[in-house]
Amino acid sequence: EEVDLVQLLKLIGSGFKSIAIFIGHILNKFFFVFVWIVFFTKKNILILIISAFVGLLFGYIVEYKMGPLYKSSMIIKQNYNTGKSLYNSLEYFNGLLAEGDFDALSKELLIDTSYISSIKDFKMESFITENQRYVEYNNYLKGLDSVLASEYDYDTYLKEIDESIYTTQLLTISATTNDNFNLVFEAISSKMNSIPFFKRVQERDIRELENTALALNAAIRESDSLQETYKKVLENTLDLENGSQTSITFEGTDDNNRTREYELYKSDIGLRKELVSIERAKENKEYIVETLSNTPSKGFIDNTVEIMDLRLSFKLFCAIFCVSITFFILMGLTFLKFLKKYEDEI
Repeated sequence: EEVDLVQLLKLIGSGFKSIAIFIGHILNKFFFVFVWIVFFTKKNILILIISAFVGLLFGYIVEYKMGPLYKSSMIIKQNYNTGKSLYNSLEYFNGLLAEGDFDALSKELLIDTSYISSIKDFKMESFITENQRYVEYNNYLKGLDSVLASEYDYDTYLKEIDESIYTTQLLTISATTNDNFNLVFEAISSKMNSIPFFKRVQERDIRELENTALALNAAIRESDSLQETYKKVLENTLDLENGSQTSITFEGTDDNNRTREYELYKSDIGLRKELVSIERAKENKEYIVETLSNTPSKGFIDNTVEIMDLRLSFKLFCAIFCVSITFFILMGLTFLKFLKKYEDEI
């Protein structure tokens, strides 16, 4: 059937006009709300200023009574999969601090109670850049099925990944005194290095590396013996052919008189490189966890509050909190007055 293009264009135009009217209506409502909030704030500005002053005063009094809060951090490298154990241990320590059970925490860390009685909390977070996260994400995708990998995006990875798996972690301690942070850091590191399960894994890994090194040393000795034997056989052969003249021809110089000594020599170099790699691996396995930074004995003052990745001073946080509470209370009272107008109609 033939279509009337004029009618079709009118329908399309009407549709676009309806959409434009709807969007304009929504924007008009938002503008009305914005104007109402501006006038509402202007009307109650004095009350909001007083609430801000009260919040600042409250924050100042609390800071003065509590005193400064000191923080100190240390970077930890995990040579084994200790992340879960490390995070669980710190969660347990924080639980003991919340209960005020400093004696139990002292026994756990094997240090005097006086060194940890001022501690407020422990915090552990991954110490990794965004580029490193992308690298870890790509490595993770390589282990997935191609169909699943195509549907697994980076945002999903960030939501589901366990932060404790990353090798480097940042341990932060908060305390009311500015002394003996290094003793607590060293105690935590020593405790992680003495966990029986990881000690057994460490012993098995080192034993495997040592056995591999023994096998390589035996192979090197056998290679040296073969080279010496080959030299003697070659020298005797040349003596028979050329009298008392002795010479050694390396592979590639004479097709009729080649020797495999050079190949043995190259093999020997490869074995020695493997030995060097094994020694390096043994050094890496020496500690279950190790520190990548010096253990600081003192910290720095940090009386800030973190809200949605934004750090605010405690006094400013209290002022904003009081203003927000006051603002919503006033809005609630205004809304109740508005509803009261329709009380008789219900």
